[in-house]
Amino acid sequence: MNFPPQLSLYQSTVIMLILLAAIFVLHIACIIILLTATIDNAWWVISAGNMPTDIWARWVFVNNSWHSIDLPSTYPESYLQAVQASSVLACIFSIIGIFVFVAQLFTLPKGQRFLVSGVFQFLACLCIMIAASIYTDRFHTNEQSLGSYGHCFILAWIAFALTFLSSIIYFVLRKKTAE
Repeated sequence: MNFPPQLSLYQSTVIMLILLAAIFVLHIACIIILLTATIDNAWWVISAGNMPTDIWARWVFVNNSWHSIDLPSTYPESYLQAVQASSVLACIFSIIGIFVFVAQLFTLPKGQRFLVSGVFQFLACLCIMIAASIYTDRFHTNEQSLGSYGHCFILAWIAFALTFLSSIIYFVLRKKTAE
Protein backbone atom coordinates (compact mmCIF):
# COMPACT_ATOMS: atom_id res chain seq x y z
CA MET A 1 0.00 0.00 0.00
CA ASN A 2 1.43 3.39 -0.92
CA PHE A 3 1.14 5.92 1.90
CA PRO A 4 1.88 9.66 1.62
CA PRO A 5 5.57 10.48 2.15
CA GLN A 6 4.89 12.42 5.35
CA LEU A 7 3.77 9.22 7.13
CA SER A 8 6.50 7.33 8.89
CA LEU A 9 6.93 3.59 8.65
CA TYR A 10 5.44 3.28 12.13
CA GLN A 11 2.32 5.25 11.16
CA SER A 12 1.77 3.27 7.97
CA THR A 13 2.13 0.02 9.92
CA VAL A 14 -0.44 1.19 12.46
CA ILE A 15 -2.85 2.15 9.68
CA MET A 16 -2.44 -1.25 8.04
CA LEU A 17 -3.02 -3.05 11.36
CA ILE A 18 -6.18 -1.05 11.99
CA LEU A 19 -7.38 -1.88 8.47
CA LEU A 20 -6.72 -5.59 8.98
CA ALA A 21 -8.49 -5.52 12.36
CA ALA A 22 -11.52 -3.81 10.78
CA ILE A 23 -11.65 -6.43 8.03
CA PHE A 24 -11.41 -9.19 10.64
CA VAL A 25 -14.29 -7.65 12.65
CA LEU A 26 -16.39 -7.32 9.47
CA HIS A 27 -15.74 -10.96 8.64
CA ILE A 28 -16.69 -12.09 12.17
CA ALA A 29 -19.88 -9.99 11.93
CA CYS A 30 -20.71 -11.71 8.62
CA ILE A 31 -20.27 -15.13 10.23
CA ILE A 32 -22.49 -14.22 13.19
CA ILE A 33 -25.23 -12.86 10.94
CA LEU A 34 -25.06 -15.90 8.64
CA LEU A 35 -25.28 -18.31 11.57
CA THR A 36 -28.18 -16.39 13.10
CA ALA A 37 -30.07 -16.31 9.81
CA THR A 38 -29.53 -20.04 9.31
CA ILE A 39 -30.21 -21.27 12.84
CA ASP A 40 -32.79 -18.90 14.34
CA ASN A 41 -36.52 -19.44 13.92
CA ALA A 42 -38.04 -16.51 12.09
CA TRP A 43 -37.80 -16.54 8.31
CA TRP A 44 -41.59 -16.16 8.22
CA VAL A 45 -43.93 -15.11 11.03
CA ILE A 46 -47.64 -15.84 10.87
CA SER A 47 -49.52 -12.90 12.33
CA ALA A 48 -52.33 -14.86 13.96
CA GLY A 49 -50.90 -16.83 16.86
CA ASN A 50 -47.33 -15.60 16.46
CA MET A 51 -46.05 -18.79 14.79
CA PRO A 52 -42.53 -18.28 13.48
CA THR A 53 -41.26 -20.51 10.71
CA ASP A 54 -37.63 -21.08 9.89
CA ILE A 55 -36.05 -23.16 7.17
CA TRP A 56 -36.11 -26.23 9.42
CA ALA A 57 -39.48 -26.26 11.24
CA ARG A 58 -42.52 -24.25 12.32
CA TRP A 59 -42.74 -23.23 15.97
CA VAL A 60 -45.90 -23.02 18.09
CA PHE A 61 -46.27 -21.73 21.64
CA VAL A 62 -48.31 -24.24 23.66
CA ASN A 63 -48.55 -24.56 27.45
CA ASN A 64 -45.92 -21.88 28.10
CA SER A 65 -43.25 -23.50 25.92
CA TRP A 66 -42.23 -23.57 22.28
CA HIS A 67 -42.71 -26.77 20.26
CA SER A 68 -41.52 -27.47 16.75
CA ILE A 69 -43.87 -28.99 14.22
CA ASP A 70 -43.21 -30.10 10.67
CA LEU A 71 -43.30 -27.55 7.92
CA PRO A 72 -46.50 -27.49 5.86
CA SER A 73 -46.72 -30.10 3.11
CA THR A 74 -47.33 -27.27 0.65
CA TYR A 75 -43.66 -26.31 0.88
CA PRO A 76 -41.84 -27.60 -2.21
CA GLU A 77 -39.35 -30.09 -0.73
CA SER A 78 -36.62 -29.66 -3.35
CA TYR A 79 -36.61 -25.87 -3.00
CA LEU A 80 -36.61 -26.14 0.78
CA GLN A 81 -33.58 -28.41 0.66
CA ALA A 82 -31.85 -25.96 -1.70
CA VAL A 83 -32.48 -23.11 0.76
CA GLN A 84 -31.21 -25.21 3.68
CA ALA A 85 -28.10 -26.40 1.82
CA SER A 86 -27.25 -22.94 0.48
CA SER A 87 -27.58 -21.37 3.93
CA VAL A 88 -25.35 -23.99 5.54
CA LEU A 89 -22.78 -23.70 2.74
CA ALA A 90 -22.69 -19.92 3.17
CA CYS A 91 -21.82 -20.40 6.84
CA ILE A 92 -19.16 -23.00 6.04
CA PHE A 93 -17.53 -20.91 3.31
CA SER A 94 -17.41 -17.83 5.51
CA ILE A 95 -15.90 -19.74 8.45
CA ILE A 96 -13.28 -21.30 6.17
CA GLY A 97 -12.60 -17.82 4.79
CA ILE A 98 -11.71 -16.39 8.20
CA PHE A 99 -9.25 -19.21 8.89
CA VAL A 100 -7.71 -18.75 5.44
CA PHE A 101 -7.48 -15.00 6.09
CA VAL A 102 -5.46 -15.53 9.26
CA ALA A 103 -3.29 -18.20 7.62
CA GLN A 104 -2.59 -16.00 4.59
CA LEU A 105 -1.32 -13.17 6.76
CA PHE A 106 1.59 -15.32 7.89
CA THR A 107 2.29 -17.62 4.95
CA LEU A 108 1.83 -15.93 1.58
CA PRO A 109 3.94 -13.23 -0.07
CA LYS A 110 2.47 -9.75 -0.49
CA GLY A 111 0.88 -10.02 -3.94
CA GLN A 112 -0.98 -13.26 -3.21
CA ARG A 113 -2.57 -12.43 0.15
CA PHE A 114 -6.32 -12.19 0.59
CA LEU A 115 -7.29 -13.67 -2.80
CA VAL A 116 -8.43 -17.03 -1.41
CA SER A 117 -10.24 -15.32 1.50
CA GLY A 118 -12.04 -13.12 -0.98
CA VAL A 119 -13.07 -16.14 -3.03
CA PHE A 120 -14.50 -17.90 0.04
CA GLN A 121 -16.42 -14.77 1.05
CA PHE A 122 -17.74 -14.41 -2.49
CA LEU A 123 -18.90 -18.04 -2.44
CA ALA A 124 -20.65 -17.38 0.89
CA CYS A 125 -22.23 -14.31 -0.67
CA LEU A 126 -23.54 -16.33 -3.62
CA CYS A 127 -24.86 -19.12 -1.40
CA ILE A 128 -26.84 -16.87 0.93
CA MET A 129 -28.16 -14.91 -2.06
CA ILE A 130 -29.36 -18.16 -3.64
CA ALA A 131 -31.03 -19.23 -0.38
CA ALA A 132 -32.80 -15.91 0.17
CA SER A 133 -33.79 -15.62 -3.49
CA ILE A 134 -35.33 -19.09 -3.61
CA TYR A 135 -37.16 -18.44 -0.34
CA THR A 136 -38.48 -15.14 -1.68
CA ASP A 137 -39.65 -16.65 -4.96
CA ARG A 138 -41.02 -20.05 -3.89
CA PHE A 139 -42.37 -19.70 -0.36
CA HIS A 140 -45.33 -17.74 1.04
CA THR A 141 -46.23 -16.14 -2.27
CA ASN A 142 -49.96 -16.57 -1.56
CA GLU A 143 -49.71 -15.96 2.20
CA GLN A 144 -48.81 -12.25 2.25
CA SER A 145 -52.00 -11.39 4.16
CA LEU A 146 -51.35 -14.13 6.77
CA GLY A 147 -47.89 -13.06 7.88
CA SER A 148 -44.64 -11.37 7.02
CA TYR A 149 -40.98 -12.10 6.56
CA GLY A 150 -39.14 -12.40 9.86
CA HIS A 151 -35.85 -11.09 11.12
CA CYS A 152 -33.84 -14.11 9.89
CA PHE A 153 -34.96 -13.49 6.33
CA ILE A 154 -33.87 -9.87 6.64
CA LEU A 155 -30.57 -10.95 8.24
CA ALA A 156 -29.97 -13.28 5.28
CA TRP A 157 -30.18 -10.32 2.89
CA ILE A 158 -27.99 -8.20 5.17
CA ALA A 159 -25.47 -11.08 5.25
CA PHE A 160 -25.53 -11.10 1.46
CA ALA A 161 -24.61 -7.41 1.32
CA LEU A 162 -21.92 -7.68 4.01
CA THR A 163 -20.27 -10.79 2.56
CA PHE A 164 -20.26 -9.14 -0.85
CA LEU A 165 -18.66 -6.02 0.63
CA SER A 166 -16.15 -8.17 2.51
CA SER A 167 -15.17 -10.09 -0.63
CA ILE A 168 -14.70 -6.85 -2.57
CA ILE A 169 -12.52 -5.46 0.23
CA TYR A 170 -10.37 -8.60 0.13
CA PHE A 171 -9.92 -8.29 -3.63
CA VAL A 172 -9.10 -4.56 -3.44
CA LEU A 173 -6.71 -5.15 -0.54
CA ARG A 174 -4.96 -7.85 -2.54
CA LYS A 175 -4.41 -5.37 -5.35
CA LYS A 176 -3.12 -2.73 -2.92
CA THR A 177 -0.66 -5.08 -1.26
CA ALA A 178 0.61 -6.27 -4.65
CA GLU A 179 1.77 -2.77 -5.57
